[in-house]
Amino acid sequence: MPIQSITELELDELKDIVSNLGSMPFHAEQVFRWIYQRGVTDFSLMTDLSTALRSQLSDSFRIPAPSVVHRQESTDGTIKFLIRLDDGFTVEGVFIPDTPAMTFCISTQVGCAMQCRFCLTGKMGLSRNLTAGEIADQVRVMAKDTGLLDQTFNVVFMGMGEPLHNYHATMKSLRILTTNSGLAVPQRRITLSTIGVLPALAQLSNEPVMPNLAVSLHATTEELRDRLVPINRKYSLSDLIQACRRFPVKRRERITFEYVLLADVNDSSADVERLAMLLQGIRAKVNVIPLNEAPGIPFRRPSDARIDAFGRALSARGVRVFIRKSRGRDIRAACGQLFVESARPTSERLTVTQ
Repeated sequence: MPIQSITELELDELKDIVSNLGSMPFHAEQVFRWIYQRGVTDFSLMTDLSTALRSQLSDSFRIPAPSVVHRQESTDGTIKFLIRLDDGFTVEGVFIPDTPAMTFCISTQVGCAMQCRFCLTGKMGLSRNLTAGEIADQVRVMAKDTGLLDQTFNVVFMGMGEPLHNYHATMKSLRILTTNSGLAVPQRRITLSTIGVLPALAQLSNEPVMPNLAVSLHATTEELRDRLVPINRKYSLSDLIQACRRFPVKRRERITFEYVLLADVNDSSADVERLAMLLQGIRAKVNVIPLNEAPGIPFRRPSDARIDAFGRALSARGVRVFIRKSRGRDIRAACGQLFVESARPTSERLTVTQ
């Protein structure tokens, strides 16, 4: 029987296991602290546990140490990580400094099935879902690499994959990440971005761990969204907006609507008017994301003047607007640029970064 990865366990699950091994449940909290707060990957180093418990844990579990096989730093300080999983598949994660707090962008799938036409990850297709431990481990690995295990930081589920298309693993990873004796990431510092998988979005509204919600909108008409975001043919723009109206938004919080701006496609004055109308009555803010161009993406980035005009016009209609400054564009670590050259797990595979 294969030895189980201990990072697939929530704290309560580990407490039950430790109790069944004849030790006190609080020892599970000590294990979490060693793994997530100190970055230890060897049970023998957990010196505040008994020798017997350390031996029992070593016999039944392993502490995975996903390897960073490629690390690339941008001129703006952004770092892109290519992280190899146990089976050889790789995913990309990104560290974004000074935003204003440090931010880790993590993946939930190897590739993505959504096939958004402006996104490189969608061109990969979907190889497999990540487990809860593999999702949370990205934060552990990148925080240890950057020396931030004991610091406050943000986590955004905006890397490779659609989080709500891997619902149960994503929710479990949220519970692991927010555990006080683990990385202890506050819920308010976690943002989950979704293209709008509506049944899962309805489930999310009832979860005990509630991240900030970001919705990838990108179009103001059904026809255009059908073209840009194919899942719109199943979960329509109008149904998505209604679901957002029903979604429980925390006091003083807003739903973020992400809008990738494409030259001569969705950046007209008519789009401004329709977007303002769509969001009426929703506590919303709009992140305008000028397209990060990449080979194989059949769209252009608007001019800076057009980007500014779009943002100003939307703001004039009473919408809270932010124009996102893309980080890591020179290393293809920006929004929509994450791409692994091959989905097959091989020891030689590296990311496309040039």
